[in-house]
This record gives sequence, C-alpha cells and structure tokens, in this order.
Amino acid sequence: MSEKGNYYITTAIAYTSGRPHIGNTYEIILTDAIARYRREQGYNVFFQTGTDEHGQKIEEKAKEAGITPKQFVDDIAGSIRKNFDMMNTSYDYFVRTTDEGHVKQVQKIFKKLYDQGDIYKGKYEGMYCTPCESFWTESQLIDGKCPDCGRPVQKASEEAYFFKMNKYTDRLIKHIEDNPEFIQPESRKNEMLNNFLKPGLQDLCVSRTSFTWGIPVDFDNKHVVYVWIDALSNYITSLGYDADGNHGDNFKKFWPADVHIIGKDILRFHTIYWPIMLMALDLPLPKQVFGHPWLLVGDGKMSKSKGNAIYADELVHYFGVDAVRYFCLHEMPFAQDGTITWELMIERINSDLANILGNLVSRTLSMQNKYFDGVVSNPKAYEAIDQELIDIAKDTVKRVDEKMNELRVGDAIDEIFTLLRRSNKYIDETTPWALGKDESKQDRLATVLYNLLESIRIAAVLLKSFIPETAEKILKELHTNQTEHESIREFGALECGIIVETKPEILFARIDAAKMLEQIESDHSRAAEEKAKAEAKKAKETKQEEETMAKDLIKIDDFDKIELKIGKILKCEKHPNADRLLVFQIDLGEEQRQIVSSIAEFFTCEELVGKNVVVVTNLKPAKFRGLESNGMLLCASTPNDEQLDLLTIARDLPAGTNVD
Repeated sequence: MSEKGNYYITTAIAYTSGRPHIGNTYEIILTDAIARYRREQGYNVFFQTGTDEHGQKIEEKAKEAGITPKQFVDDIAGSIRKNFDMMNTSYDYFVRTTDEGHVKQVQKIFKKLYDQGDIYKGKYEGMYCTPCESFWTESQLIDGKCPDCGRPVQKASEEAYFFKMNKYTDRLIKHIEDNPEFIQPESRKNEMLNNFLKPGLQDLCVSRTSFTWGIPVDFDNKHVVYVWIDALSNYITSLGYDADGNHGDNFKKFWPADVHIIGKDILRFHTIYWPIMLMALDLPLPKQVFGHPWLLVGDGKMSKSKGNAIYADELVHYFGVDAVRYFCLHEMPFAQDGTITWELMIERINSDLANILGNLVSRTLSMQNKYFDGVVSNPKAYEAIDQELIDIAKDTVKRVDEKMNELRVGDAIDEIFTLLRRSNKYIDETTPWALGKDESKQDRLATVLYNLLESIRIAAVLLKSFIPETAEKILKELHTNQTEHESIREFGALECGIIVETKPEILFARIDAAKMLEQIESDHSRAAEEKAKAEAKKAKETKQEEETMAKDLIKIDDFDKIELKIGKILKCEKHPNADRLLVFQIDLGEEQRQIVSSIAEFFTCEELVGKNVVVVTNLKPAKFRGLESNGMLLCASTPNDEQLDLLTIARDLPAGTNVD
C-alpha cells in the first residue's frame, strides 16, 4: 500500500450503441485528471472504465447491420477504447459486460437476491423507451414521450422479475442525509431525495423476455438480466467480487469506491438503484457519486440524433490531444453545464495555451539561453517584488490540492494559470532585457530568471494531471529531475547547474481563427456531400431490392417444384431500415424461420401474430436491407395493388402441415 492508501475511481461504462462524441468522452478525460492527480499525491490508484454491451437497442442495431450482437459490440467497444486511448487516459482496467467473469457473477448476484427474497417474478405493463432502456408510467411521460430523451415510447407488457426497492428506501434516505458528501454536487442530492426517494419508489424491473441479447437468468432461461443489475455490478465484479464470498484481492483492497464519476442524467441509477443493490448484498456503499454536468453545443445538449455532435478525434485532428483535454477540463463548471463550439475552442487555445503558457515558457528559456548559455543559477539577489511571485507559487500548490479534493477540476486549472499569469506580469515588472544590458545586474538577472523557471516547473508538475504530454515537454526542456509532486511543496527545488533546452519547442502555435474555421467548414461540407452520396446509393439499392422482391414470382410450369406448408406467425416487427418491410418469425413445425415481406402498408404486426399462413418454403434465401429472408408468404392483391390480403388457414392445423 502506498503512503496515502488506496483510491478507487470509476467512470460510467459507455453504452455500445454507437460512436462516442466529445460530450461522452469528456467524462473519461475528467476522471483521468482526478486519477492522475491522486497518483501524484501518493495514492495507490485503481482507475476503471469500460463498456455496457447488452440490451434491446443493441440487438436491434445488430439486426439492422446484418451481424450478430456480439460482432456489433466488439466493433463499438474497440472504437470506444481507441477513443479513450487517443485522449491519453490512464485507466487501469477496461471492463466489458460481455466478459465471461462478469457474466458469471451477474448470474450469481441475481440468484442471491432472488433466493433472499429481494427479487420476485411478476408482470410489467407500462410504457417503454428503447433508446434509454427505461420503463415509465403514463404520469411520468412528458407530452406522451420519454422524459429523459424526448423520443416516442411503446406500450409494453411482459413477464418480468422485480426488485423490492422500498425495502431499503428508509435506510438509503438516512445514509444520504447522514453523509452530505455522498452525492455531489449538492443540488443533485436534493433532487434525488425530494423527487424520487421521499415520494416512494416503485419496484424495479430487473429482467426482460422480449429480447434475448443479455445475460440469461440461469434458473429461468426465458429471461435475461435487465440493464441495471448487469451494468452497475461491473464496479465490483471487475475487482473480483464473488457472490459466494470468495472475493479477490483487488476487491478487498479497493472496495468501497472512493468516487463514481457519472453524467448527471444517470444519477438516479447510481445513487438509488446501485446503493440499494449494495445494501441487499450487504456491501458498503461507494464513498461518493459525482454527477458531472453536460458539455453543450451552443445552448443545446449534444446529440447524434440532432446532428450537432462534435467528436473527439475530429477535435484532436485540428488542435491536438492536450488542447482538447484542456478545453474540456477548464470550460466545464462544477455544477452547471459547459459549452463547446469551434470558435470557443480556438479562442481558448490562443489566449490560454499559446499566449499565457506557451509564450511564458518560450520567453523564459530563450532569455536563459541568451544571457547565461542556458546554465541555471540562483545568486539569491532578491528584491521585494520577488516575494509576491514566490508566495503565489507556494500557495498555488495548496489551492490546487484543495480544489482537486473537492473535484473542482476547472477551478484547479484556474489556480495554475493564475500563477502563469503572475509570472508573465513578473517579466514585465523586472524587465530582464534591461538587466541584461547592465554588467552589475547579472546576479539580479540570474535570480529573476531562476524565479521564473522555478514557477514554470511548479506549474508543469501540477499540469501533469491535466495536459500530461505538454507538462512532460516543459519538464524535459528544463532538464530537471525535480518532477514529483512532493518537490513543489517548497519554492526553490530547481537544481542549479542544469542547462535548459537550447531550442525549445513551440508548445502551442497561435491559430488564425478565420482560416481554421473556413477549413473546418470546407471539410464538413465535403464530408456531408460524401454522406449524401452514400445514402442516395443505399436508397437506390433498397428500391431495387424491394422491386426485385415484388417481382420474384415463379413460372406456372415450375409450380410442381413449389413446397408449400402451413406456418404460424410467432413474432412480427417492422424492418429497422425499410418502412415497407415486415420481419416475421414463423413456426414451421420442426423449424422456425425468418421471412421478410413487403406488406407493411397493409397490416400491423399486432393483427398478424398468431395467424396460420401459407409459406413457400423452398425458395433460396435472400437478404433485404441486411436481414435474411427464408421463404415467402402467399398473398392476394387487386390489380392496382390498392388492396392486399394474406392467405390464412381458418382451421387450426399443426404448423408444418403440407399444402397440396
């Protein structure tokens, strides 16, 4: 164990439904900054992130893509991890909820909660939002839509297992009230207490039967474990938690978590559902849950569906990793939403990174080389004006520690840049260029430059947690070995006799805003054109597929080759990417087949499920918009195709009966 002890920090695990935008990526940058700073302070840190890979939405997206759910999540999880690595995040473990060890423990947790009476079987009836994977009552809807994402909901009715939430409500309320730091910021705590806990909790649906892409309930395989027990349990399963009590060393060492870093939109799940699950498992609760605000584009929430998403790799392409990290960390207030735009990004790079930081380092190293051939010394020819800079430098370390202990990352960065601004002002006050012209002032000049170099060193050590590549560049250019956090507790640890870099690198070049914005707009226009062409091509191919399907009739002289059987429609749903197509699951007795049919404008799925229909069963398989069809349903239509009927069998003959 380190001198300061163990420290466990996590992000929420990213949902593998698509590519993460910068609003999603912000969370791991924030968590990484905190984890890095704790390591600098001397803690033994375990930093975990990962991906949430089960659920109905993923099952549907995989169908749309014409691949298996596992293939789909493998691809997305890989891109998410690549994104996190690109942002230079220092996570210790990347969990996937499809990992074998996680799956096994989730099944054991579910069974344990069921055996002790916390979970029971019932029936769910209500409204369901597929994108959010959330159930809602009619009263919770806003204008008939999901209160979280604003998208349409569907009526749902199915057998399910439920968790008895109210059994633990009073205990959780007491814990929150007795531990004011448990939920941060403060406003989030009041929201959870007043809007959810005190009015009373509904029992939580924890299994589903309407889809299969999830962890099976091993004692009732019609059910899969619904998102919350699966996803939230990652925080303990990855450490080696075992529902049988044979916990791994990391669980014994790091649980309870010091802090879960999550988005404010999933605070309810982490401060109500998760603590109640832990209480039921007789485990200590995490010490703190921090619900960070959102990074907005202009005045709206960033969303791929709105078309206003900005992506991390795109920002890095134009500005570099550390510039993006700096902007995200600095521009996000502690409790309110932050804003990102291309214009703001350029402005912050020019004002803070290029002018305040980059210019200070460049000027100081250049003067050290010009006047002393780069050799550092400190004759200690102090004057009264020096003390203010020295005091600010020493105080900065304390202030940054205080801000980081409160998770006020943006405020901590502000403290560092206060020191950098004061250092720039110190140059103007001491006028080293004037001292350099006076032979009698060489000791004074050496002292001034030493004070500047030491202030830069202190700032660079502090910046290692926020813009690590830039901080390391600065420390290397100083050629100092004094790079640890403990070395900045006092002013004056920079070694005399070292020789600073003779050709310092430009850390951040100023950006011509007009030219950069013009380039970005041009690139976006070109990308939009390419996307439109691809979509037009796809639409043309779809139309051709549908026309081919409509004309795919056999000749009369081949009729004796046709194999017709009675099939029962078990399931019907709309094709995820073609309005005219319905996707059927048909029982043919000894087998079940999927058939795609272009009859959506004439029927609803509800009126077809359970019907006995006539199926052509010996057609070659065909793909329609990525989904395979194995057969054809017999229909009758008017000459102008204004009316269509499906050929059904009135008597309840067994599925698979031959039609002669």
